[in-house]
Amino acid sequence: MIQDFQGKTAVLTGAGSGFGLECARIGAARGMNLVLVDVQQDALDQAEAEMKATGAEVMARRVDVSSAEQMEQLAAAVKERFGAPHFVFNNAGVGHGGLVWENTVADWDWVLGVDLWGVIHGVRLFVPMMLEAAAQDPSYRGHVTNTASMAGLLTPPNMGIYNAAKAAVVSLTETMYQDLNLVTDQVGASLLCPYFVPTGITHSERNRPNALRQGELTKSQLIGQAMTEKAVTSGKVTAAEVAHKVFKAISDNQFYVFSHESPRALGNITSRMQNIVAIQNPADPFLEAPEVGAKLRAQLRGA
Repeated sequence: MIQDFQGKTAVLTGAGSGFGLECARIGAARGMNLVLVDVQQDALDQAEAEMKATGAEVMARRVDVSSAEQMEQLAAAVKERFGAPHFVFNNAGVGHGGLVWENTVADWDWVLGVDLWGVIHGVRLFVPMMLEAAAQDPSYRGHVTNTASMAGLLTPPNMGIYNAAKAAVVSLTETMYQDLNLVTDQVGASLLCPYFVPTGITHSERNRPNALRQGELTKSQLIGQAMTEKAVTSGKVTAAEVAHKVFKAISDNQFYVFSHESPRALGNITSRMQNIVAIQNPADPFLEAPEVGAKLRAQLRGA
């Protein structure tokens, strides 16, 4: 756990918007050195200017987190300028949906590249650096937070490619937590699982590489895109509120971080786990909103 953030270094991917930008704002207010990472140059430039205006030490890098080479260059640059970071926020993410068998190889490469490989690269490159710092300095404290999603704990229909990527992040991060506990008490871990929070993820196609673009969206993908846009933009919890939860979890050494902690939100996780241990088929995901399920089935079946 980290209690004093003054002079500490934070590496934040997806720093140009959403949770990454809001965590950068908190980090700047608490006197941290900031490494801002994003693939969208204009958003990154705006974030860099805003953070520098606060007086924070800032390094901004345009990086595709799915690229091993670009992430390795980033890690080397961070180590050279700031040394081992204290907070690593593997947060960059993209969204994509549709019936799972309709996703192309390009879809899988893009979503898994950013949402999963981006986290993998952040872990494999920065955690050894943090452990080395911990071994050299008993007072060093570090923390890694990986952004998954409630979709990584549940299985909402018509967005399987995203679910699969985020479920992998859940498993990776839970395992990382256990692995860290085997070797150190100086580096902690958290798993962020947001529900529907207004961020830029519903427009992530804007940053999709040309080489991984697909042709026309399928009917299910168009329907999924519209439903997700409506759900996300109507979210009542803000990205700023979630960012404060992220920092509180660092100070409290709390692993699971949820944007929504209502009985309805967390109850869906309980129901899924109960079905698993009872060896029951997955429950209807629309039990609490049957009209949504009826509409989706009618649209997909052409009624």
